[in-house]
Amino acid sequence: MLATKQCSLHCQTDGAFTLTDFITVLAVLLILGAIQWPSVANTQGKGQVASCLSNHRQLVHAWQSYAQDNSGTLVGNLDGGNVQTIANSNRTWVLGWFDFSGGNAFPPDSGGFANTNTYALTQLSPLASYLGRTGTAFKCPTDTSLSFGTRGAPRVRSISMNSYMGSDHPYTSGYKVFGKLSEINGPVPSKAFVFIDEREDSINDGIFQIDMSGASPSSPTFYTIVDYPADWHNRGANLSFVDGHTETWRWRDARTIPPHRRGQLIPLGVSSANNLDVARIQAAASRRVTQGN
Repeated sequence: MLATKQCSLHCQTDGAFTLTDFITVLAVLLILGAIQWPSVANTQGKGQVASCLSNHRQLVHAWQSYAQDNSGTLVGNLDGGNVQTIANSNRTWVLGWFDFSGGNAFPPDSGGFANTNTYALTQLSPLASYLGRTGTAFKCPTDTSLSFGTRGAPRVRSISMNSYMGSDHPYTSGYKVFGKLSEINGPVPSKAFVFIDEREDSINDGIFQIDMSGASPSSPTFYTIVDYPADWHNRGANLSFVDGHTETWRWRDARTIPPHRRGQLIPLGVSSANNLDVARIQAAASRRVTQGN
């Protein structure tokens, strides 16, 4: 009888799930998770890039359609205080000045603070009717910035427009500002960008200012970064071009992608001599005005 009890006890012990077994299984699961996580993260990253590129295509097609419906005239592209006035809604592609304090204040019946103002995008923007009066195309899904920096609702825009498209003045004098589709022949439409992802700590109005100093004649020591492109897509940003196609550009110079500090703005208008990223953006932005052109 005692032998039977001992055997029974011994058999139960052999079949039990011990602490060692648990640790072994947990270790295996952790290893499998470590193996699979890069694949999952990579898939998610590719999905966000694809979604952002889709938004760019929608925006640039809306931009093209507006021009076609207005005898080739490009939609406006205002900056600074001009984007903080409701009366200018028909003069610029988008209203609103972004910061980490909620943005400029519009009247409550016009959407309120700029950072979270979807009314300005879906009702006031001249491009709204071409976008089905939805605001998703104005933002990259990778941008997780909040209205008050470290708190508040998500901000509603992360895309800006080339400052030489539809603007009322050039950032750098002596360079072309394009007012009509027919004027865009240098750079050619397939090389001239319209929209670009802008960093959350750089973006303010809807214009992406580009300093053309050092572009022509070539003097790389004069290169300057005014507004910073985003680096959310594997050290790169998405751009859309006059002919309607989109691209993802990877930045090569570390000065183009300074560290992010959540809820803090970065200095703009920073000298960046010999930065090849600056040269690439300049080449896709404008050309020097020449005699007879």
